[in-house]
Order: sequence, then C-alpha cells, then structure tokens
Amino acid sequence: MAFLRALIRTARMVRNTPLLAAGLTPDDEVLLDAPDDRLGPALVAAGRGDYGPAAKLLAMTREGNEWENRDRYTTRLAAFARSRSEWFDDWQAAAPHDPDALLVRAELAVVRGWESPARAELLRETAPLITAAAEADPRDPVPWRIALDHARGTHAPHSVFDALRAEAVHRSSHHYGCHASALQYLSASWYGSHRECFDFAEQAARDALPGSLIQALPARAAYAYLTSASGSVPRERLDAAADLGIALSREYEAGDPWPAEVRNVLAFVLVRLERWSDALEQMRLIGPCATSFPWDRMSDDPLGQFLELRDGVRIEVASGTPLRTGGGRAGAKDH
Repeated sequence: MAFLRALIRTARMVRNTPLLAAGLTPDDEVLLDAPDDRLGPALVAAGRGDYGPAAKLLAMTREGNEWENRDRYTTRLAAFARSRSEWFDDWQAAAPHDPDALLVRAELAVVRGWESPARAELLRETAPLITAAAEADPRDPVPWRIALDHARGTHAPHSVFDALRAEAVHRSSHHYGCHASALQYLSASWYGSHRECFDFAEQAARDALPGSLIQALPARAAYAYLTSASGSVPRERLDAAADLGIALSREYEAGDPWPAEVRNVLAFVLVRLERWSDALEQMRLIGPCATSFPWDRMSDDPLGQFLELRDGVRIEVASGTPLRTGGGRAGAKDH
C-alpha cells in the first residue's frame, strides 16, 4: 500500500508540476530587491559617484511627508553606501548638516554596528548620529525606527523601548517600519515573548488603516515564532495570521514591489505551515520581486533559495493534485 501511494504521488508530480508553472515569473526574470522607478535612477547615479539624485529623492520624501518611502529608500541607500561609499562621502562633505545625509549616515552606522562582534559597544557610539538625524527634522519618524533598532542591539530595557516607540508613534502612528522594528524587540528571540509579539502584532493590525502593510504584522510574528528555538503558539493563531496576510496581499497587484517583502515573508510562513496551494499563490503574486529577507536568513544565496523553494512548492502542490484534474490549481485550502 505504501508503494502504491508513493507511485501515485510520483505520477501526480510528474504530470502536474510543469503545468503549475503558469503564472510564475521565469527564473531568469526574478530579481532580488529590485528598486522601484524612483530609487533605481538614484542608485545608478550613486554608482557613477553622483549623490545628487539620491539627495533629491530623500528631500522629496521629507517635503512630501512620504515616511514609508523615506524609510525604504534610506535603508537601500545606506546598504549601497556600505559597499560603495565614495558618493556618500562626497555628499556628507558637501552638506554635513543636510537632514537626509544625516539620516543615511545614522542608518549606515547602525547597520555597521550590527555587523560587528563588538555590536553593543559600537552601537552605543552611534547614538549621537541618531540624535542628530532626529533633531534635523523633528517631524520625521524614520530616525525613531533607527533608534528602535539601536535599542535592540544595545540591550535597552523595556522602559527605553517604550519611550522610543512613543516618539515614533507620535510622529506617524501607522508607520510600518517602526512597527516592524518594535515587533522584533518584543519577539522571544530578543526581549519579549511569543505572546507579547503576537499580542502587539494583532492589536496593530486591528488598528491599521485599510490596505496598510501593518496588517501583515501577525504574519511577521508567525515568522518570528517559526524561526525560534522554543515556545509554543496555537496552530489556529498561526493560521489566522497567515489568513490576514493573504487577504492583504490580494489587495495589491501581482509583481507590485511595495508589498514584496511582506509577500516573501508570508510565503515562508505558508511553507512552514505546509499550506502549499496558498504558498504557490503568493509565489505568483510575488512575481519578479524576490527580497533578501527572509531568504538571506536561510542561505548565502537568497535568490537561489527563493527559486529553489518556489520549485519545491510547485512539487508539493502537484503531488497533491488528483490526476483527473489535469494539473489545475487546487481549489480547496490545504491546511
């Protein structure tokens, strides 16, 4: 009987796997952390040594109160400056008090501190840079997201964390980056617990604006649990988090770079929950927009990891699809 089941599974896999490639972006067209149409030209110019477009882009986000874009662009520009710093060095020399240059400088310093074995000590030395960025534009919540990351790395107590989060919320009550950073602090892997993490994520999702990425925080809490070494969370709570993330994902067009990281994290969660059909749907919606996180936590080749896992999801769905359906997509949820 076991042999017969294995034979049927193999037959389903062979027949259905190629058909399930429909709607998936071809491997050679999937990009890792692809920039949007505004960030792309700034990165290209920075690669040529010209900081002007990056400075203009961040100034536009500050003047337009585009705090979510400002956070994303700051993170990406700091990551680029980490490997190629000449353009950023020129920017700092030309405009040492520019609020946008100060913000990138603070982010870059914190990222470098996190990478060091002497993390806590180096991060403490970066505190004045975060203060300078915050004082340069008191409206900006992004320095407070950086401060929350800094607090996690310097073992700041809950009282300090609460004060920093209050400052962030005061400036932008629905800022996804600040919420995601706070979630990490509250996770069991850092200074909280699975219960604290889920309670925070679920309350934030309930309070979120329609279509806000904050609605995906419970899925991110599920990711934190599924990658932890201990603890227990009821399966029902994990599935509810995944369902909320799926509902949010469906509000965006396939291949949209804006929810790309949320979709990649959600796909990871669905795979760990063995919800194969739902995971395949997210792979289709991700389109060409693979993101480093969470796959770089699993492999030094995050893009390769994403593509390999995507193939594995197709095989799992194909193996569970009855032969008589001709390899169509499964209609029922498999959880």
